[in-house]
Amino acid sequence: MIEIERKFLVISDAFKSKALKKTRIIQGFLNTHKERTVRVRLKGEVGYITVKGISSADGLSRFEWEKEISQKDAELLFKLCEPGVIDKMRYEVKVGDHVFEVDEFYGDNEGLVVAEIELNAITDTFEKPVWLGEEVTGQVQYYNSQLIKQPFNTW
Repeated sequence: MIEIERKFLVISDAFKSKALKKTRIIQGFLNTHKERTVRVRLKGEVGYITVKGISSADGLSRFEWEKEISQKDAELLFKLCEPGVIDKMRYEVKVGDHVFEVDEFYGDNEGLVVAEIELNAITDTFEKPVWLGEEVTGQVQYYNSQLIKQPFNTW
């Protein structure tokens, strides 16, 4: 289960009118070691636990395993998480043959908006919408696991 993903800053809110779906996400981290992270997430009312491995040198790919859990289990696991919470609204925006996941952050990360696109291969091409800004793939400070330690409002 290798995830291939590119991440970009978002330069306008034009994506909102094109969103197919939006979902509130709350997440915490049981472990933020650079070689592995373990995340607990509530996406709407559905819980998930996710394990991610170390990123490739270019930041484009890494191992990811995810399992759905109950809302109650997610809420219990939040109590064991490291300090800091990610609170964001996720918009799913179809552009061409792909769906961008655009995250608008709240709380200590207010003002940060990033878009991610998952690809089938590193060489896949995709249409870039006008609201897509600078690519930040592989820039560790934009990882959610780092945003709980050094929130956007402290940069």
